[in-house]
Amino acid sequence: MPARDLVLLMLVVLSWAINFLTSALALREIPPFLFTAVRFALLALPLVFFLKRPAPGQWPRLIAVCLCIGVLHFGLSFSALKAAGDLSSPAIVLQSYVPMTALLAWWLLGERFAWRTGVAIAISFCGVLVLGFDPLVLDKPLAVVLMLVSAAFLALGTVLMKGLRGLDMFSQQGWTALIAVPPLLIISLVLEPGGVGALPQISWVAWAGAIYAAFVSSLLGHGLYYVLVQRHPVAQVTPWLLLVPVFAIALGIAFWGDRPGPSLWIGGAMVLGGVLMIALRNLAKARALKQAA
Repeated sequence: MPARDLVLLMLVVLSWAINFLTSALALREIPPFLFTAVRFALLALPLVFFLKRPAPGQWPRLIAVCLCIGVLHFGLSFSALKAAGDLSSPAIVLQSYVPMTALLAWWLLGERFAWRTGVAIAISFCGVLVLGFDPLVLDKPLAVVLMLVSAAFLALGTVLMKGLRGLDMFSQQGWTALIAVPPLLIISLVLEPGGVGALPQISWVAWAGAIYAAFVSSLLGHGLYYVLVQRHPVAQVTPWLLLVPVFAIALGIAFWGDRPGPSLWIGGAMVLGGVLMIALRNLAKARALKQAA
């Protein structure tokens, strides 16, 4: 990969890692589902002008993807981040969506994987169990459960996304934003009473967190990621994304007061190691297919 693209990839990694910190700051004042709604409302403002209609027959799948990722994944992941009280464990547990995606692709799409990938999946899930014994996590187990459910919806949305046709990254983000905002607001009104009414009183820090999530993490981060996967095989790009939780842990230690214990370090290494094994297997498969062609 050329040095220019590596720099772009590092911008993606940093934008997503910093989003854990800025979102955690905003969640001190804005409830999780309302924060997700504000993020997508801001994101929809520029993207509404670039929307493309999905192909005929694609609406049900597109709506399902938007609900899985926009409403359930993001809403629950921000709920987990708020409940956790740290940045390290949510950043690591979220990576479990990679082995979940492989399992769902096998179950729903009939995609097969070798025994090495099966071992990597098992290592990742065992890592989550080990991570769960860290005092930081044991104190707030609900956060891990919420993030695992969030990761499952991200995995399901990713698998469903494979069937979408004729939509570029910005159209997909735009539709996700537009479709997700109404149900997110309804959920917030039911589960987070008083949240909407308190929006005029929140500080610039909370607004900055929402703006960062919308325009830096989503628009810039995902936009650059889309450019990179157009230039290079996805399997070549994804292993670098393992740096996101690494940087998030560093930010948590430096700015959030995180003090990960041995269980979190060992469990985190198992989770990320399993994800890396899956990514490297995908890279090897991509190279084999390219050589065969």
